[in-house]
Amino acid sequence: MTGLGLGRSGRRANRADSSAVEGYRAESYGERLADVYDDWYQGVSDVESTVAFLDEVATATTTGRSARFLELAVGTGRLAVPLAERGHEVTGVDVSDAMLDHLRAADPQGRVTIVVGDMVDDLPPGPFDVAFVAYNSLFMLTRPDRQAACFAAVADRLDEGGVFVVEAFVPHDPPREGSSIEIRSMTADRVVLSLTTTDPVTQQVAGQFVDLVHGESVRLRPFLLRYSTPNELDGFATAAGLRLRERWQDVGRTPFTEDSVAHLSMYERPIRSAQR
Repeated sequence: MTGLGLGRSGRRANRADSSAVEGYRAESYGERLADVYDDWYQGVSDVESTVAFLDEVATATTTGRSARFLELAVGTGRLAVPLAERGHEVTGVDVSDAMLDHLRAADPQGRVTIVVGDMVDDLPPGPFDVAFVAYNSLFMLTRPDRQAACFAAVADRLDEGGVFVVEAFVPHDPPREGSSIEIRSMTADRVVLSLTTTDPVTQQVAGQFVDLVHGESVRLRPFLLRYSTPNELDGFATAAGLRLRERWQDVGRTPFTEDSVAHLSMYERPIRSAQR
């Protein structure tokens, strides 16, 4: 699960499968950030509220029985583990073994089923009642065709009436471009710099967290993303046979407006009888 994002709010975003950064691989983000991810992003969103929201979605979708969840880019299991603790069947997919090692440590009972792989080609067969991708992680896929393919792969694995929940930032309009350097955090013994470059043509943001700790070697923690607008995501969903059911600004169901900096979009796979 990513903790980055370059949206209207100025937050940062995440990783992907592209050669835009020389030497970068799909698993690079997790390999380089797994050791600090939970510490850096423990407050990225309210876990309790997000889990409660997903639980409510599942209850409405399954009419009360335990739900079959699929989390894309599950990461360290920040959401997957508490969902499993609520009695749901949870499967988490992530390309990073380093991230998944932290999930395994957080879930010694193995309540979350782990799949090592990407969120297009390696999804388990399902069917699932609820699939979700949290906090900009969909943007780890750095080409539009791969994001579209993700929607298609999820749609194929949703049960009829199942839903795909996508949480992401809203890109700047007009898009930003160029390079920037910011201080992410600073203490007496540590400085973390965030270096980014944005290409509005490809809609890619590439960057490095430069982690400087007194008396230690420099640590480089790269990230790469390809952002999409809500309208673009809606197009991917429609092509995959999904339809937008609802869209809010956040899990608190704050109304989504033209000024919203983030969105929580729920796409559903229609029930066949309802399509006639």
